[in-house]
Amino acid sequence: MGIFKRLRDLTMGSINDLLDKAEDPVKMLNQFLRDMEEDILEAETSVAKQIAIEKKFKQQYEEAEEMVTKRTEQAMKALESGNEDLARRALEDKKEHQARLDEFKRQYDISKTNADNLRSQLTEMKDQFGKMKNKKDLLVARAESAKAQKQINQAMSGFGVDNGAKGFDRMSEKVLQMEAEAQASGELRASNRSLDDELDKLGKGDGVDDELAALKAKIAEKKQQ
Repeated sequence: MGIFKRLRDLTMGSINDLLDKAEDPVKMLNQFLRDMEEDILEAETSVAKQIAIEKKFKQQYEEAEEMVTKRTEQAMKALESGNEDLARRALEDKKEHQARLDEFKRQYDISKTNADNLRSQLTEMKDQFGKMKNKKDLLVARAESAKAQKQINQAMSGFGVDNGAKGFDRMSEKVLQMEAEAQASGELRASNRSLDDELDKLGKGDGVDDELAALKAKIAEKKQQ
């Protein structure tokens, strides 16, 4: 996998197109995030290496620059002291350091430009990664909401308001029927009890007639005496 391949190949527009066609956008976006995390780690390593190269060339050209300044000052002092040969040797050495300075400065400028470009690309990559993470969180929330709504709809399809109302109506009718049957049973029992009471009364007096007959018998007995 090349450096910044994901950044180059997967722009936000192309990602959106792929997500629209995906059967499971959340899984696909999770895979994109994993791939981009790997690319970001790889890119960070490359940027760090480029920055190290940049710093190395900067150090080298600064050291060469110091030597150029130093040899210039030394040549001036040698001339002031009347030692032209020493001044010439100092200037010759200065020339070599100047050549090194020019080359190190050129390499430093190139490496700094490369490092700046990589820094910029890495920043852009991280920004896109952040946008994708936010999009993933939004998609997960929407997916969970849709899943819950689907489950409720499926439950309601087998447990509709009409079905429930019809069920309660049937229950009410059954309860009314049970109440009517109970009432009829009570009335029948009461009717049977009244008939039994009347039949019992036929064979039973209130005792007055028997007592009256007994008194009559006593009176008749006394008269006979």
